[in-house]
Order: sequence, then structure tokens, then C-alpha cells
Amino acid sequence: QVQLVESGGGLVQAGGSLRLSCAASGSIFRSNVMGWYRQAPGKQRELVAAISSGGRSNYADTVKGRFTIARDNAKNTVYLQMNSLKPEDTAVYFCNVYSTILPSSFIRSSGSLDYWGQGTQVTVSS
Repeated sequence: QVQLVESGGGLVQAGGSLRLSCAASGSIFRSNVMGWYRQAPGKQRELVAAISSGGRSNYADTVKGRFTIARDNAKNTVYLQMNSLKPEDTAVYFCNVYSTILPSSFIRSSGSLDYWGQGTQVTVSS
């Protein structure tokens, strides 16, 4: 089992910044991907950004150039630095982790399970 604890959400004005953190504990595989998803009211959950344990990252087009994902493998923690926030970034942000076949891969290993945090609210006012 893996536990994920998120922090850092809140209310910010448009153009402002927030930093989210997610600390993982439990049975964490060495090769994994940690990522951030978000879900706005009435919408499906969508990928925001993800980073492999080897340091490869990818981003949703809507956040490229504004958000930066980073991780500290020694602390099993992933961060999401969000700059130039827009009202459309308002959502509940969820941390996710799953195991992969290689440290720099995004391909799931056999039997890989998704683990989720409880979510943290980000609200951007106009």
C-alpha cells in the first residue's frame, strides 16, 4: 500500500502562484511515475503534469510554460510549482503514483496500481 498526502492548495488571485507538495509513504517501487491531476466541477479528471523517477516529465498543453513539476526521490515527494495562474486552473488537484518498467519510463509495470491522494483545492479568482 502507498499513502499520498498533499498540501499547498488555497485561494489566489489570477496571475499569482502556488506550490503543491505530495509526500508518498509505504511500499513505493523504485521505478515509478508521480503526477498531478485535476478535476473541476462537472468535468473529468485530467492530467496536469507527471514526472518519472528518472526525471522525465510531461505536461498538459494548457499548463506548459506556467507549471513546473519536480521531485525529490530521497523524500518520495513531488512538487508542482504553478505560476501565472488563471481562473480556469481552479480545480481539486490530486496526486498520483504508479509503478513503471524503468526509472525513466512512463510505461506501467505488470500489475501496476494507481494510488491517489485525497486532493487539495486550488481556487483562482479573477
